[in-house]
Amino acid sequence: MISHNELSQIADYLDGQSISEHQLRQLREQYIDKHFTWCMEDDITGGTPVMERPGFSLYAVDSSDHCSVLTNDLASASGLVIAEIIED
Repeated sequence: MISHNELSQIADYLDGQSISEHQLRQLREQYIDKHFTWCMEDDITGGTPVMERPGFSLYAVDSSDHCSVLTNDLASASGLVIAEIIED
């Protein structure tokens, strides 16, 4: 489960920064029971972000079954995909 408060805290932490392995490491240390993945926005096919900010979108991931899937249900979410948006 990811609470709305956690989602906002994570987005606020990432806001205005260049996303890097350092930020992922910090998030993994702070939210030890959550999984974080980083990719480019155009790597995501399907799914709707649970939060959008300038420079990135957050997608919730449900890993309760054999395969991980994107979800909009934060109650079943076990992690987030941070999808970086690079303006052309």
